Amino acid sequence: MTIDEYADWAATIAKVEEHPSNERLSYLGLGLAGEAGEVAEHIKKLLRDDWLDKAGLVEELGDVVYYWACLCAATGQRPSALLDASAAKIRRRISEAASR
Repeated sequence: MTIDEYADWAATIAKVEEHPSNERLSYLGLGLAGEAGEVAEHIKKLLRDDWLDKAGLVEELGDVVYYWACLCAATGQRPSALLDASAAKIRRRISEAASR
């Protein structure tokens, strides 16, 4: 399954409409923030306990991807295009930093 196919699937599960309400966008954004917090919690426990629950971390990363993909769909963006744009932005930053 490609990331774009996943986003299309996730949008059907989350009932994302072509023009979602502010409430729906807020729900998805808060879901993303909450799941990112769960990822941070695993990292915190790694620092505290010197042990990583890798399976738990991976599960939470999957939840982050779900909400991110739903937000992509809700804003009419193809995830693959966002990944391409992100990679280009990072390459520019690296190039700018190297030229200083």
